[in-house]
Amino acid sequence: MSHPRGPVAHKRALDCSVDQEACTLGLAPTASTTCMLALGDALAMALSDKRGFKEEDFANLHPGGKLGKRLARVESLMHTDDAIPRVTPRTNMPDVIYEMSRKKLGITVVVEGEKLVGMISDGDLRRLLEKRGKNVLDLTAGECMTPNPQTISGTEFAASAIALMEEKKITSLVVVGVDGNLEGVVHLHDLWGTEMI
Repeated sequence: MSHPRGPVAHKRALDCSVDQEACTLGLAPTASTTCMLALGDALAMALSDKRGFKEEDFANLHPGGKLGKRLARVESLMHTDDAIPRVTPRTNMPDVIYEMSRKKLGITVVVEGEKLVGMISDGDLRRLLEKRGKNVLDLTAGECMTPNPQTISGTEFAASAIALMEEKKITSLVVVGVDGNLEGVVHLHDLWGTEMI
């Protein structure tokens, strides 16, 4: 049998009452405020989960805070366009060294058009000089590069870039699009502003 005014709404209450406050006088709200804080957090997290709140949403709502900086995208921190040290596989090594020195990132990418084909780092240069001496200057970038260098997507979080650099023990990552084309370079120094380092 239905209610004359329509279906009956069942009211539910979340009980967060406490038997006794921590205050010895029983006056200051201590245990009850802690209980209410825990209940509020539980409700907020349940609602966040139900609505599908993601890291991206947090970053958009809190871009300036420390957590927001951790969630900054690589594309907002990377070097682009003329700031990217780049050479072709046919570039001779004196010009490679000049490009690396001029752009000051400790690396140069090796590209065919916009397609990433390799990378040369300061460490690669030192190892080549130890192994081959001044004959390195007679080589080309294609002969000295590390093919298939470590890359990252511009849409990844800064925290992911740092974790990858730590795991691989490197200081730079090449940023590429889904097509494998060069988009930028992110260096460890670029991530210092995120307050994670």
